[in-house]
Amino acid sequence: MSLFGSIIMIIKRQHYLNQLIASKNNGLIKIITGLRRSGKSYLLFNLFYDYLKEQGIADDHIIKVDLEDRRNASLRDPDALLAHIDSKMTDSMIYYILLDEVQHVPEFEDVLNSYLKIPNADVYVTGSNSRFLSTDIVTEFRGRGDQIHVFPLSFAEFMSVDNRHPIEAWTDYYTYGGLPHVLTLETPQKKIDYLKRLFSTVYIKDIVERYRLKGEPELKELIQIIASIIGAPTNPNKLANTFNSLKKLSLSNKTIDKYLTYICESFLTEKAIRYDIKGKKYINTLSKYYFSDLGVRNAILDYRQQEENHIMENIIFNELRIRGFQVDVGMVEHRTVDKTGKTIRKQYEVDFVANQGSQRYYIQSAFMMPTDSKERQESASLLNIDDSFKKIIIVKDYIKPKRNGEGIVTIGLIDFLLKPELLNF
Repeated sequence: MSLFGSIIMIIKRQHYLNQLIASKNNGLIKIITGLRRSGKSYLLFNLFYDYLKEQGIADDHIIKVDLEDRRNASLRDPDALLAHIDSKMTDSMIYYILLDEVQHVPEFEDVLNSYLKIPNADVYVTGSNSRFLSTDIVTEFRGRGDQIHVFPLSFAEFMSVDNRHPIEAWTDYYTYGGLPHVLTLETPQKKIDYLKRLFSTVYIKDIVERYRLKGEPELKELIQIIASIIGAPTNPNKLANTFNSLKKLSLSNKTIDKYLTYICESFLTEKAIRYDIKGKKYINTLSKYYFSDLGVRNAILDYRQQEENHIMENIIFNELRIRGFQVDVGMVEHRTVDKTGKTIRKQYEVDFVANQGSQRYYIQSAFMMPTDSKERQESASLLNIDDSFKKIIIVKDYIKPKRNGEGIVTIGLIDFLLKPELLNF
């Protein structure tokens, strides 16, 4: 067995497998989306297929079609694919239809919708081109699609195939990211070459083809700027000013706004909107952009700007998203009155407001807190929040979790990434 195969077999991706299992026979089309090369096909054709077999589903009731395989080229015709699947369904028992790279089929929406009307058909699909990668694909099915979003490997998944101490493995994780294939490459240069090639020949190509863009150089330059300012609030106007002052090319703020949407829809980045905690409203003036995979981000910058504090913040954001949280950037305003009676307003930023159902956590990413004054500085925003939701500071230090007199919990980064239960410490 190849190194690639042995590693992937060990990484069970149980989080996503559980989502597929929970969505079985729910009457919806299961649509597996996510960043290119994040492991969607393996999840469907290997992990979920093996689960079905373990549940006693007969092979002839699992219809697998890899539409990227040249041997299945004839099935890329929508009517031929329908006829092929129909020919396999010979009784009234449930059939599990697994279609990989379905974007190769013209009018694939019609093909998939056809099986919504068949009670013994349970359909699961993946896709990897620019159109299928778009976040709006679920709307194609008008509420009849169930999306499972696959992220690159979490640090816990990464560690499941790494025998080193987590502190030692952390450097590789934040440098080369969590795309599964990267783990199989033996040298740093091979990892770097793979990530650079992936960005130029796959991710950029997806966006350019989907939106028929003529400004590929401008798109690349914009992504480089975003990669260089992770964790910094920005907007199209600020980016236009930066772009036009630093680059020989020029872009208007309207064009940048469109490009930002395209970049997020490809799952290359995610946008975190500012949220006024006391006012309980969103503020659209400034947002932050985080990369779905830090290895790709670092390759875009040719491995310059390796500021670990910003990278740590990005990885905390990704981890919260993997756990299913909606994540915003918090802002809390504090007002005081000076000796003259003048009202002084000061705004504090909370790195993350993480929401999931009735749960909410306020989370601050603090690379280091070596002194009491630094701890007070990092705590200031949290102390100005007057509700009862949990307030957490995550530090790079390898420490035991602790809670101070104000109820603020401090957790070490490695523990946060490997022990989800510590959010409720």
